[in-house]
Amino acid sequence: MNRTQVVEQLPALRRYARVLTGDAWAADDLVQDTLERACSKWLLWRTGSDLRAWLFTLMHNLYLNQLRTQPALPHLDLDELHETLQGSAGMGDDALDLERCLQRLPPEQRAVLLLVTLEDMDYGDTARILGIPVGTVMSRLSRARSRLRLLMERAPAASASPTTAPLAATENHPDQVAPTGQPTTLRRLK
Repeated sequence: MNRTQVVEQLPALRRYARVLTGDAWAADDLVQDTLERACSKWLLWRTGSDLRAWLFTLMHNLYLNQLRTQPALPHLDLDELHETLQGSAGMGDDALDLERCLQRLPPEQRAVLLLVTLEDMDYGDTARILGIPVGTVMSRLSRARSRLRLLMERAPAASASPTTAPLAATENHPDQVAPTGQPTTLRRLK
């Protein structure tokens, strides 16, 4: 492993960390921690193996460790605060909706979705990075895409109509009827 190989991976590491954490400062810290870990554990990297997958594995494990050690912070729902926040409507609204919807995905689904779609990794590499079977990658990816589609469809409606019930009210109860009178499309698999 030489310095150039690692530097080539920095944009992908930063991109993944940014979307994974949802915060630019936390993403930079995560990339720095990943690089520090890579430098201290460089003897564990097998020459000839995929450096990119190894670095992403380190980053993912560090992220999970950070999540476990963080104290629980109060959750602020941006949809509830929408009325008090001021801002101009513009082209960036779709990007903000996408980012907000990505952050609402469960971390396991978000990690799979980001690695496969944003980082263009195949299912095998994604499975190795996350330490899960390939079938689980495909299942989580399918659920993440479905849930993201549903969240994106509800995002504009939620901000336009304050009477729309939040997604969390019906997402764990597949037999409930959504405020529009139609059954929800999310179902528990277990």
